[in-house]
Amino acid sequence: MTIVRRAEAFQVNVQVERVRTDAVQRFVVQETVFVEVGTDDGGVGLGYAFTIGTGGSSVLALLRDHLLPRLIGRDARRIEAVWHELFAATRSTTVGLITSLALAAIDTALWDLRCLRAGEPLWRAAGGFRQEVPLYDTEGGWLQLTTDELVTGAKAASESWCGMKLKIGKEVIGEDVERLVAVREAVGDRFALMVDANQSMTCAEAIRRADAFARLDLTWLEEPLPADDVSGHVRLSRSTAIPVAVGESLYSAAQFREYLQRGAASIVQVDAARVGGITPWLKVAHLAETFNVDVCPHFLMELHVSLAAAVPNGRYVEHIPQLRAITTRELEIRDGHALAPDEPGLGIAWDRDAMDDLTVA
Repeated sequence: MTIVRRAEAFQVNVQVERVRTDAVQRFVVQETVFVEVGTDDGGVGLGYAFTIGTGGSSVLALLRDHLLPRLIGRDARRIEAVWHELFAATRSTTVGLITSLALAAIDTALWDLRCLRAGEPLWRAAGGFRQEVPLYDTEGGWLQLTTDELVTGAKAASESWCGMKLKIGKEVIGEDVERLVAVREAVGDRFALMVDANQSMTCAEAIRRADAFARLDLTWLEEPLPADDVSGHVRLSRSTAIPVAVGESLYSAAQFREYLQRGAASIVQVDAARVGGITPWLKVAHLAETFNVDVCPHFLMELHVSLAAAVPNGRYVEHIPQLRAITTRELEIRDGHALAPDEPGLGIAWDRDAMDDLTVA
């Protein structure tokens, strides 16, 4: 049998490896919420979700007080059924980020258990389309960096990755343009450049800036507006040739459906933690596929490399190293591509001793 007999949650705080600032916030600490599930036949699965500094204790409380007790006694193989039952049990707090993060921690633990039991890596168990996915870098593009620092980082990135993302949202539009022009001139026109506004603009300002960026051949303009302004994204998408990317601040498959149906986005950046786990992540990816739209997941490169590899429309993985303090092995990279791990399970080599040292709750 595969009945869940044990389900525990704990929080590990991982400090950021460098200063990370965008147009609206500063990434201070990764609150990593883990769920460990044990079954009656000795199987163990470990899943996780994250915040960038607030809300971890709320996710932990929702898990401990409401969701994990419901998990006990359930068949761990019936992942879809478990996800739907837990979602239904949290109707008063869905759709919302705290609930999605809690569901994700459980769902990824069950997928880890499924893959371990099957002796398959996640990238094959979830679809197995390819094993390598192009990688782009975000670490060299934070907003607090000077133009010279951006150029230096871009030159280095162009030798290692397939692209680079720069944060935008300077108070003066000319400063954003100056920084982007300098980087484009440094790396040439064969290197992918993306920009990210982190929901900081009005529709009018986003249209204005997209026009100013038009000659820079950008791969996408990410989160230009608040995520709930779908009509603004429609207007922006119709006004610019730059692909508009959204997803890290959408928390259900239905929200992605509305964006795609209305032509409000042409790049999907679904985040497995923020959408509720691997189960809904795959639904969003295949939904995007029916609209002929690429998936470039947000953050969590150690997990998303396997998911992006699993589906036909997985275009890029984002390089932001944030788990080195609690893992024993880094993401394998070859010729600018991330390789999905081939061992059974999620493929993340957790360092349990380091995790124990950094556990706060």
